[in-house]
Amino acid sequence: MEQSPQIGERISDKLTPPDERTIRNWIGQEAFKHWNEMRNWIGASYPDVFEPDWIYGGKKRGWSLRYKKTKAFCTLIPAFRQFSVLVVLGGAEREKFEERRYAWSPQLLKFYDEARTYTDGKWLTLAISSADDLHDVMELVSMKRPPLHLS
Repeated sequence: MEQSPQIGERISDKLTPPDERTIRNWIGQEAFKHWNEMRNWIGASYPDVFEPDWIYGGKKRGWSLRYKKTKAFCTLIPAFRQFSVLVVLGGAEREKFEERRYAWSPQLLKFYDEARTYTDGKWLTLAISSADDLHDVMELVSMKRPPLHLS
């Protein structure tokens, strides 16, 4: 008997990257709406900059969709009934974040302060469950790399 997926479980079928239908069914309709909004916003704000790339992180981490030019921009992570975005902030980006410290939402600020700092920066995996969460992430990645087109 196959066990039902647990909340937060990643898509781990190594053979093929997930398609849109698989993503929608896995993360749920509401999270999929945010997923599409984020992808559409990146496409409109950074036209022809990123070629999204599915990467497989092993059975535990599963599939994620990375946006990268020369440096990582952000990574979209589909999980069972969840959607998160990974943003890595290096030293210069952390300085920018601190300069705008009091402009960020209290929840983003708390998350940032509690995140561990590694040699390559702070790795923030932000759950997107509302329009406010999505707005915070869009502001964060806009700080990291200003949009080419304001949308």
